[in-house]
Amino acid sequence: MADVMIRVPAEVRDQLAAVAEARGSSLRALMQEIAAEVLTPEQIEERADHTRTLLAERFGHYVSDEESAEMRRKMRAASAAHRAGPAGSEPSP
Repeated sequence: MADVMIRVPAEVRDQLAAVAEARGSSLRALMQEIAAEVLTPEQIEERADHTRTLLAERFGHYVSDEESAEMRRKMRAASAAHRAGPAGSEPSP
C-alpha cells in the first residue's frame, strides 16, 4: 500500500479527525472510505447511462437530454441547499 501526503488546512484536518474519532475509526480508514464513495465523472456517466437503460427497458420511459439536464440542475440546487442548511437557521455559537 502506498502512502500519500495530502496537505489541508488545520481546521479541515481537525474536522476529519473528529469525524474519524466519532466513528471509532482512524483518519486513514476515513479517507479510504471517502475515496471509495466519491465517483469519477466517468463513473457518474456510466451510472446515468445504466439508469437511462433501466428506465427504458423496465418502464418504457426514454429520458431526453432536456430531462437529464433539468434533473442535474435540480440535484445541484438540492445539494447546495443541503450544504447551506435549513432556511433561516442561525449558526450555532
